[in-house]
Amino acid sequence: MSEEKENSVQHFLDLIKKSRTGKFKIYIGMSAGVGKTYRMLQEAHALLRNGVDVKIGYIETHNRKETHDQLEGLPVIPRRRLFYRGKELEELDVQAVIALRPEVVIIDELAHTNIEGSKNEKRWQDVVEILETGINVISAVNIQHIESLNEEIRDITGVEVSERVPDSILQMADEVVNIDLTADELIARLKEGKIYAREKVPIALNNFFQSEKILQLRELALKEVASQVERKVETELPARSAPRHERFLACISSNDVTAKTVIRKTARLANYYHSKWYLLYVQTPRESGDKIGLAAQRHLINNFKLATQLGAEIIRVTDSRVAKAIVEEAEKRQITTICIGKPHVSLLRIIAATNVFNQLLKKLSVADIDLVILS
Repeated sequence: MSEEKENSVQHFLDLIKKSRTGKFKIYIGMSAGVGKTYRMLQEAHALLRNGVDVKIGYIETHNRKETHDQLEGLPVIPRRRLFYRGKELEELDVQAVIALRPEVVIIDELAHTNIEGSKNEKRWQDVVEILETGINVISAVNIQHIESLNEEIRDITGVEVSERVPDSILQMADEVVNIDLTADELIARLKEGKIYAREKVPIALNNFFQSEKILQLRELALKEVASQVERKVETELPARSAPRHERFLACISSNDVTAKTVIRKTARLANYYHSKWYLLYVQTPRESGDKIGLAAQRHLINNFKLATQLGAEIIRVTDSRVAKAIVEEAEKRQITTICIGKPHVSLLRIIAATNVFNQLLKKLSVADIDLVILS
């Protein structure tokens, strides 16, 4: 292993020794095939050589020979086997991990959705449960699975990623390590058959594995890790001066598409500034329970759930004067920045919407609160 990799292993060893609570390390990459699983297994071997009780909880090699070869000599915890819709499937055996209590457990595919009927819906929830018992965990995830980046990923790849991990899980990590390759290196690995079977390579090259897409995903991964490093520096080193404490208020309506954009982008801002944020829904008479459709009600509930997962505190108020309600809630909670969506209104409602917007601007200028329009 290179000196950089050895230092990474040593740093995680030091973290383990300092605390009795479970420490969490995440390898993050811009796409499949960059080498996250390979690096986790390399680290497992290094820990084993250092006398650490490390075990494999769940590893997905995707039939990549060089990755599969790294499993040799590592103790593996048997997977939980169960039948689902006539097929025998395997999952991480959380209870076996907790019962065996290794010092470190390697758990791949952090964004994975567990089989229906499992105790936890998501693998990241399994990891949290294991960490709470004091067991240290090393895991991996691709950048496209980060919840608040969902819209950006869709814009880049044209694909809606269904398996996602809340940003708070990355924030829990004691270490986040980026496994970086250039676009040319990744495409070369693909063409050599090191990522997918050779018959799948032409399809991959025409879809996900295009240089411009890879470059954008790589930039997102680098920014995410840089943000996590900055967070650690700011929280662990004594502050030289008292910073402004940012507080964000995301305002949504029953418009589902706009709401999701506002929620995810506000969460990113709050994450960047390491600040508290709120989600506000002002229910007007036009959106009262007996006038709003069941589909819209369901979307609202799902958006509240999404915001909660991303760390927001939910505020629901009933008021016919939207601008007044927003400003009152902002002042009550000492909000510094209000985030709203770009209005998607019909021609007949533009005047009314503009009136509300102008009222909001006037009130915010007096209250010294910033306004951000997200689109």
